[in-house]
Amino acid sequence: MSYKRILTIQDISCVGQCSLTVALPVLSACGHETCVLPTALLSTHTGGFGKPAILPLSNALPAIVNHWKENEITFDMILTGYLGSISAIHTAMEIMETMRSPGGVCVVDPAMADHGRLYSGFDGDYVREMTKLCEKADIILPNLTEAALLSGAAYQDRADEDYARELLKTLHNERVIVTGVGEEDTGLLLWDGGEVRRYAHPRLPGSFSGTGDLFAAAFAGALAAEKGLHESAKIAADFTYRCIQCTAAEPAHWYGVKFEPVLPELMRMLGIK
Repeated sequence: MSYKRILTIQDISCVGQCSLTVALPVLSACGHETCVLPTALLSTHTGGFGKPAILPLSNALPAIVNHWKENEITFDMILTGYLGSISAIHTAMEIMETMRSPGGVCVVDPAMADHGRLYSGFDGDYVREMTKLCEKADIILPNLTEAALLSGAAYQDRADEDYARELLKTLHNERVIVTGVGEEDTGLLLWDGGEVRRYAHPRLPGSFSGTGDLFAAAFAGALAAEKGLHESAKIAADFTYRCIQCTAAEPAHWYGVKFEPVLPELMRMLGIK
């Protein structure tokens, strides 16, 4: 299996099983060298713990990137998640433009909105800069709200496949995976150069933080393992679904997704022994 160097750029939520605390172990379990660029440090994620302590790291990013450049470090894949500031978006753009290995792949999870609303602290300027970042990516992974924002279309409170197909036609990327598609079930719609494919699972009760981060990391890890676009999306969706199943059985684990016990299954999906 191919052994790749992957850089993931997103925040660290110390408690809550999301962002880098998900991406690092998942990408490593996929068999890749995983490097990180944290954009902010949060005591917890923002979903249910109250207001977290936050340490922005934007001012430190240029020195880190310059040090990498001095050492001629490059990356076979770059995966971005929650960036949190326009300056962090610009840093991600710079890395994509200057530190991608020949043939390297850039995957962007816009991570800025859900359920029809931008995340706290984001505005139209953030959306415009995120749109520019997405235009530089090889593959983007928006949910339905983010797809509407990136397309400039008015968000509709719908999750059906027809709505997702309408949004796909207005985006500029050749390869897009829209997540959260389905009303009776839930799944994804994959756009690959005009071809559309759907993959779905039965809808499970409850809502869990970090599922998007899980999906993005597993997808990137499978793609770097040369599983192909559709197969990588399927593996990531199956893994995420199994993690939700594992978590739903434990009401006390409301704050995140219990993914660690499922990592061996992900490795088996990728043929790692």
